[in-house]
Amino acid sequence: MVDKKENGFMPADYEAPKSGGNYMKFEQGDNLVRILDSPIVGWLQWVDKKPIRTRYSEGIPEQLGEQSPKHFWAMPIWNYKNKQVEILEITQKGIQDFILMQTNDADWGSPVNYDINIKRAGEGLETSYQCIAKMPKEVSEEIATAWVATSINLEALFDGDDPFKA
Repeated sequence: MVDKKENGFMPADYEAPKSGGNYMKFEQGDNLVRILDSPIVGWLQWVDKKPIRTRYSEGIPEQLGEQSPKHFWAMPIWNYKNKQVEILEITQKGIQDFILMQTNDADWGSPVNYDINIKRAGEGLETSYQCIAKMPKEVSEEIATAWVATSINLEALFDGDDPFKA
Protein backbone atom coordinates (compact mmCIF):
# COMPACT_ATOMS: atom_id res chain seq x y z
CA MET A 1 0.00 0.00 0.00
CA VAL A 2 1.23 3.52 -0.86
CA ASP A 3 2.00 5.79 2.10
CA LYS A 4 -0.63 8.57 1.99
CA LYS A 5 -0.77 12.05 3.47
CA GLU A 6 -3.13 12.67 6.37
CA ASN A 7 -5.97 13.29 3.91
CA GLY A 8 -5.38 9.84 2.35
CA PHE A 9 -5.43 11.19 -1.19
CA MET A 10 -1.82 11.62 -2.35
CA PRO A 11 1.40 9.73 -1.57
CA ALA A 12 3.31 11.41 1.29
CA ASP A 13 6.40 11.96 -0.89
CA TYR A 14 4.48 13.36 -3.89
CA GLU A 15 5.81 16.52 -5.57
CA ALA A 16 4.25 18.02 -8.68
CA PRO A 17 6.50 17.75 -11.77
CA LYS A 18 8.62 20.83 -12.36
CA SER A 19 7.83 23.00 -15.34
CA GLY A 20 10.53 24.03 -17.77
CA GLY A 21 11.44 20.55 -18.98
CA ASN A 22 15.06 20.42 -20.06
CA TYR A 23 15.79 24.13 -19.58
CA MET A 24 16.52 25.72 -16.24
CA LYS A 25 14.70 28.87 -15.23
CA PHE A 26 15.85 30.80 -12.18
CA GLU A 27 13.30 30.54 -9.39
CA GLN A 28 13.00 32.92 -6.45
CA GLY A 29 15.60 32.13 -3.81
CA ASP A 30 18.36 29.57 -4.15
CA ASN A 31 19.20 27.88 -7.47
CA LEU A 32 22.02 25.40 -6.87
CA VAL A 33 23.72 24.12 -10.04
CA ARG A 34 26.82 22.26 -11.19
CA ILE A 35 28.09 23.35 -14.60
CA LEU A 36 28.94 20.18 -16.53
CA ASP A 37 30.75 21.48 -19.62
CA SER A 38 31.92 24.62 -21.42
CA PRO A 39 29.23 26.94 -22.75
CA ILE A 40 28.42 28.02 -26.23
CA VAL A 41 28.37 31.82 -26.49
CA GLY A 42 26.57 34.15 -28.81
CA TRP A 43 23.82 36.68 -29.28
CA LEU A 44 20.14 36.14 -28.53
CA GLN A 45 17.15 37.99 -29.98
CA TRP A 46 13.44 37.24 -29.73
CA VAL A 47 11.48 37.67 -32.95
CA ASP A 48 7.79 36.76 -33.07
CA LYS A 49 8.20 34.95 -29.73
CA LYS A 50 10.96 32.73 -31.16
CA PRO A 51 14.61 32.82 -30.10
CA ILE A 52 17.16 33.65 -32.78
CA ARG A 53 20.74 32.86 -31.76
CA THR A 54 23.88 33.94 -33.57
CA ARG A 55 27.40 32.68 -32.86
CA TYR A 56 29.69 35.06 -30.98
CA SER A 57 32.34 34.64 -33.69
CA GLU A 58 29.96 36.18 -36.25
CA GLY A 59 29.86 39.50 -34.37
CA ILE A 60 26.88 41.42 -33.02
CA PRO A 61 23.97 40.80 -35.39
CA GLU A 62 21.66 43.44 -36.80
CA GLN A 63 18.68 44.08 -34.53
CA LEU A 64 15.72 42.05 -35.81
CA GLY A 65 13.07 42.60 -33.13
CA GLU A 66 12.13 45.30 -30.66
CA GLN A 67 15.09 44.65 -28.34
CA SER A 68 18.80 44.75 -29.05
CA PRO A 69 20.63 41.39 -29.20
CA LYS A 70 21.70 40.11 -25.77
CA HIS A 71 24.95 38.29 -25.18
CA PHE A 72 24.22 34.76 -23.93
CA TRP A 73 25.94 31.66 -22.65
CA ALA A 74 24.22 28.26 -22.84
CA MET A 75 25.64 25.26 -21.00
CA PRO A 76 24.64 21.89 -19.60
CA ILE A 77 24.12 21.95 -15.85
CA TRP A 78 22.93 19.66 -13.08
CA ASN A 79 19.90 21.26 -11.47
CA TYR A 80 19.97 20.03 -7.86
CA LYS A 81 16.32 20.97 -7.27
CA ASN A 82 15.00 19.02 -10.27
CA LYS A 83 17.71 16.33 -9.97
CA GLN A 84 18.40 16.29 -13.70
CA VAL A 85 20.70 17.52 -16.45
CA GLU A 86 19.31 20.68 -18.03
CA ILE A 87 20.47 23.54 -20.22
CA LEU A 88 21.01 26.89 -18.53
CA GLU A 89 21.02 29.95 -20.74
CA ILE A 90 22.52 32.99 -19.04
CA THR A 91 21.98 36.51 -20.38
CA GLN A 92 22.51 38.27 -17.05
CA LYS A 93 25.85 40.10 -17.19
CA GLY A 94 26.35 39.93 -13.42
CA ILE A 95 26.11 36.13 -13.42
CA GLN A 96 28.40 35.87 -16.45
CA ASP A 97 30.93 38.19 -14.79
CA PHE A 98 30.87 36.14 -11.57
CA ILE A 99 31.48 32.84 -13.37
CA LEU A 100 34.23 34.37 -15.53
CA MET A 101 35.91 35.89 -12.44
CA GLN A 102 35.85 32.52 -10.66
CA THR A 103 37.13 30.75 -13.78
CA ASN A 104 40.05 33.16 -14.11
CA ASP A 105 40.96 32.90 -10.41
CA ALA A 106 43.85 30.45 -9.88
CA ASP A 107 42.32 29.17 -6.62
CA TRP A 108 38.94 28.34 -8.18
CA GLY A 109 39.42 27.66 -11.89
CA SER A 110 36.82 25.93 -14.07
CA PRO A 111 33.30 25.88 -12.62
CA VAL A 112 32.92 22.22 -13.56
CA ASN A 113 34.83 21.57 -10.32
CA TYR A 114 32.38 23.18 -7.89
CA ASP A 115 28.71 24.02 -7.38
CA ILE A 116 27.32 27.54 -7.74
CA ASN A 117 24.29 28.89 -5.92
CA ILE A 118 22.53 31.63 -7.88
CA LYS A 119 20.07 33.43 -5.64
CA ARG A 120 17.26 35.31 -7.37
CA ALA A 121 15.33 38.09 -5.64
CA GLY A 122 12.67 40.46 -6.95
CA GLU A 123 10.56 40.54 -10.10
CA GLY A 124 10.71 42.28 -13.46
CA LEU A 125 13.07 45.24 -13.58
CA GLU A 126 13.67 44.82 -9.83
CA THR A 127 15.18 41.31 -10.25
CA SER A 128 18.65 40.84 -8.82
CA TYR A 129 21.01 37.88 -8.57
CA GLN A 130 23.73 36.95 -6.11
CA CYS A 131 26.18 34.14 -6.81
CA ILE A 132 28.09 32.03 -4.32
CA ALA A 133 30.64 29.39 -5.32
CA LYS A 134 30.72 26.32 -3.10
CA MET A 135 33.96 24.59 -2.14
CA PRO A 136 35.34 22.42 -4.96
CA LYS A 137 34.34 18.77 -4.82
CA GLU A 138 33.94 15.80 -7.12
CA VAL A 139 30.57 15.31 -8.77
CA SER A 140 28.40 12.66 -7.19
CA GLU A 141 27.85 9.32 -8.86
CA GLU A 142 24.24 10.33 -9.53
CA ILE A 143 25.33 13.43 -11.47
CA ALA A 144 28.12 11.63 -13.35
CA THR A 145 25.77 8.82 -14.39
CA ALA A 146 23.06 11.24 -15.55
CA TRP A 147 25.60 13.35 -17.49
CA VAL A 148 27.03 10.33 -19.31
CA ALA A 149 23.50 9.14 -20.18
CA THR A 150 22.44 12.55 -21.57
CA SER A 151 23.11 13.51 -25.16
CA ILE A 152 23.15 17.27 -25.74
CA ASN A 153 24.22 19.11 -28.89
CA LEU A 154 24.29 22.77 -27.81
CA GLU A 155 25.18 23.88 -31.34
CA ALA A 156 21.63 22.91 -32.37
CA LEU A 157 20.42 26.03 -30.55
CA PHE A 158 21.98 28.16 -33.30
CA ASP A 159 19.80 26.38 -35.88
CA GLY A 160 16.63 26.59 -33.77
CA ASP A 161 16.70 22.82 -33.24
CA ASP A 162 16.25 20.77 -30.06
CA PRO A 163 19.69 20.14 -28.53
CA PHE A 164 18.37 17.01 -26.77
CA LYS A 165 17.50 15.25 -30.02
CA ALA A 166 20.44 13.23 -31.31
